[in-house]
Amino acid sequence: MPIAIVSIPVSDPSAALTFYTETMNFDLLRDMPMGPEMRWIQLQPKTGGATIALVTWFDKMPPGGVQGLMVHVADINAEHARLQGLGVTVTPVDEQPWGRFTMLSDPDGNGWIVATLTAPEELATKG
Repeated sequence: MPIAIVSIPVSDPSAALTFYTETMNFDLLRDMPMGPEMRWIQLQPKTGGATIALVTWFDKMPPGGVQGLMVHVADINAEHARLQGLGVTVTPVDEQPWGRFTMLSDPDGNGWIVATLTAPEELATKG
C-alpha cells in the first residue's frame, strides 16, 4: 500500500501553491473548488512519487504543523544553490550516513528536508 497523498496544512492556499510550484518545483495536478470556501490543491514532485494536498480543514493540523517531510534530489549541492538563489532560507548542507541534506520551511513553517539519499547497498558498507 504506497502512500498516495500527504496533507500539508497551510493558511493561504494561493500563497502555498505559488511556493510549491515556483520554489519547490512541484507540478500542479489539481486545483478545484471543494465546497463553497475550500479548494482541493494537489501537487507532485516532478520526479513522481507520493503527492501532497494543501489543506485548511483539519482542526488538529494547524498551518506549519508538518515537520520532517523529505524529498530526494539527485544533487543536493545544486539544489541548495538553486534554493538559495531564490531567496529561500536553507540550512548548510549536512552529511549523515543515510545521505546529504538541507532543511527549509514553507511560508507557514512546515519543515522540509531536501536530501540526496545514500543507496541502501552503500549504507551496508558504511556499517
